[in-house]
Amino acid sequence: MATSAEDLRARRQTADKNCDRWFSHAWVPAPERLRRLAESATEEQSDSYGHGGDIEALEREVAELLGKPAAVFMPSGIMAQQSVLRVYADRAGTKRVAVHGQSHLLVHELNTLEEVHQLRIERLTSDSRQPRPDELAAIPGNLAAVTLELPLREPGFLLPTWDELVVFAQACADRGVPLHLDGARLWESTPYLKHSLAEISALATSVYLSFYKGLGGLAGAVLAGPEDVIAESRRWQRRLGGNLFTMLPYAVAAREGLRTALPLMGDLHQRAVEVAMALQNEGYRVVPDPPHTNSFQVHAPRDAEAMDTAAVDRMERTRESICWSWRPSAVPGWSWTELVITPHSLQWPVSEIAKAYGELLRT
Repeated sequence: MATSAEDLRARRQTADKNCDRWFSHAWVPAPERLRRLAESATEEQSDSYGHGGDIEALEREVAELLGKPAAVFMPSGIMAQQSVLRVYADRAGTKRVAVHGQSHLLVHELNTLEEVHQLRIERLTSDSRQPRPDELAAIPGNLAAVTLELPLREPGFLLPTWDELVVFAQACADRGVPLHLDGARLWESTPYLKHSLAEISALATSVYLSFYKGLGGLAGAVLAGPEDVIAESRRWQRRLGGNLFTMLPYAVAAREGLRTALPLMGDLHQRAVEVAMALQNEGYRVVPDPPHTNSFQVHAPRDAEAMDTAAVDRMERTRESICWSWRPSAVPGWSWTELVITPHSLQWPVSEIAKAYGELLRT
């Protein structure tokens, strides 16, 4: 027999399909989405094994945007970061890479760096904050690379201040170690850091960014850096099976995101700050306060099952989707979820979303 949790998940799936209004990500039928992409394509010729067409156009655009000599499109960020960290390790003659203990590289990738590339992970810290230069200094010996996840998702999409980032980057430079930015959501980080993508990227040797998160693409990532590093990373892309015959849909969607979503990052961050403040007035807590990007954690003074039940009840009644599933908090009786402000979210008045979330605590 199905458990109550399984029943609730089934109800949520059904309710979500029946919704006609979404707060973060609107559901679009696959045929319609593909038709929109077809209208966005600008190159007559398709790419072939990573060359030509929209792929090369995208790589040129991003390299220029980030102020880097070269860039390569890859099917996933996991592949992109494996490739560049392996390049650094082979060059340095050491397998040791410094990483935050809560980074995506360690939490969500099935121990890939160690299992596939035999890299040795040195944890800068596992605290819920960005690492400090003294923690880098405390790791003795040779390092192949240092990574920073900007923003650090697990504890709430946390960023350092600009000054902190500059000091940490200088510490890497003084040590002669490449700094790699794990910047899946770096597009969304510029309003808080108050510097351009090129200025942020200039602090690091290489940088990775995702196309399907803040930019709303289908999938894929870009890795940018020095020409020789990118050339070697392309070889690892091939070895890892990422040199696909064509990546046309992904490239077209990514370029569309650059044109339509990227200019809205300031508005999305501002709306996130406004929504966070309004939710706190309804009895929630947010992390961080205020949000560093367009994404943040929302903590509710009610357990996860009660919050999920209230959310599904509301979806069935209103045909509106306002949140994802809730998870148990470290605080007994509390729960939390992530809230992502997207271009679609700008269509919702702040007062309306605050009222909707308020209903979840009162029903």
